Amino acid sequence: MDPLLNALPPAASAANLTSSYHDFNGLGRLKGQARTDSKSAMRETAQQFEALFLQMMMKSMRDASFKSDLVESGGKETFEAMFDKEVSLAMSRRNSIGLADMLLKHMPDPAAQASTADMLKSRGTQAMSLRPAPDKALSLQVSPVQLAPLLRPGGPMPLKEQRHE
Repeated sequence: MDPLLNALPPAASAANLTSSYHDFNGLGRLKGQARTDSKSAMRETAQQFEALFLQMMMKSMRDASFKSDLVESGGKETFEAMFDKEVSLAMSRRNSIGLADMLLKHMPDPAAQASTADMLKSRGTQAMSLRPAPDKALSLQVSPVQLAPLLRPGGPMPLKEQRHE
């Protein structure tokens, strides 16, 4: 058996292994799940955000390490990126750093939030105008501005003839 699969908690099913933040089919399933069971969809979303955060952190650490041109290749970088993605997904499923828990703790409960239809019903039957109420018109007449002369201590500066030789 694959050692990465052994590292995952036993509750992780095959469906959860294939869905990640890069998988469009998994995103569609997550949207459908959000309509029926919003709590578990929020949990899955928070775990995927934690996985994305961990993957970015691991990429930064790899970029900060010393690299030699003798052993670097495009294939190695691709493999490392895929490996980091899978390890970050496994770490988020294990709740390694607890970021998903903190996100869930600070997210509002979707059941407590009113839907758009409920908000519209609570406003009543009066239609709201899209145009603002007319305010008092401003006058276009501008009063002339009085400028104060600039004074220098000791009076105005005398003009002297200057000769350049």
